Amino acid sequence: MPYDLKIFSGNSNRALAEQIAASLKVKLSEAMVSRFADGEIRIQIRENVRGADVFIIQSTQPPSDNLMELLIMLDAAKRASAGRITAVIPYFGYSRQDRKDQPRVPITAKLCADLIETAGADRVLTMDLHSPQIQAFFNIPVDNLYSSLVLLEYYRSRKIDELVIVAPDIGSVRMARAYAKRLNCPIAILDKRRPEPNKVVVINVVGDVKDKNILIIDDMIDTARTLGGAIKALFKAGVQKIEAGCTHALLSGNAVSIIKKSRLERLTITDTVPLSEKKKLDIMNIVSVDNVFGKAIMRLHNEESISSLFDAYI
Repeated sequence: MPYDLKIFSGNSNRALAEQIAASLKVKLSEAMVSRFADGEIRIQIRENVRGADVFIIQSTQPPSDNLMELLIMLDAAKRASAGRITAVIPYFGYSRQDRKDQPRVPITAKLCADLIETAGADRVLTMDLHSPQIQAFFNIPVDNLYSSLVLLEYYRSRKIDELVIVAPDIGSVRMARAYAKRLNCPIAILDKRRPEPNKVVVINVVGDVKDKNILIIDDMIDTARTLGGAIKALFKAGVQKIEAGCTHALLSGNAVSIIKKSRLERLTITDTVPLSEKKKLDIMNIVSVDNVFGKAIMRLHNEESISSLFDAYI
């Protein structure tokens, strides 16, 4: 090992960071992540990281303080002469504006990529980017892991009869197809129209779903309007039961209420984004991705390929 391994965590998802460190059988390195009296973020790395292989674990879901914490921690590690710095971002926020599809709008995914590079990251390790092309916004290596590495194992153990994987929109087809291939079942697609942000109208179901058990797969659930509309359209099409799985459960606004009022049988999510107690539901099943990140971190630290981790997704 050319460098000492150092793993730091911000405040956005410390529980996951601790689990990742435990899977590697190491302790989180010591850093102070606090606030000045006026609310500004205060960071101090309290260990020697000169020449070390530093991994900073921080999801960047709202509020924007989570992104700022990551940037300031990267800067602190760079100025402390770390040998290599990897930003481990289980959930890469500000990713939905990834192209200029309307006049006078920003490309926030590119902006965040620039900020992370400028702050000092030599590499990025993330999971289920909202759009694969975001990797090209960086001029440094980006490793995009897949939650399917753990979710597929869970769904295989369930052995659901008459299963159909449903992609809630065109952007989810690639992920749904990968699940369908590995679970040896057909796929259906929802044709939806979005008249404005966070408002969804589902038009029709493409595929045979009548009398089937449905698994809706997506990378994130934010307001749950897409999920709620999908559930209504699928029951109109005559399905038996519906459950859903996603990587990033943001559950913003009235999402919890929408899910409660739906006829969703089960919701399986990962822990890339922490959930408050009021957002947790009886039908919810949380699967940890700590081992996936732990294995990827160790392979990067040992200068080994991590492509073999993707076998479950191909």
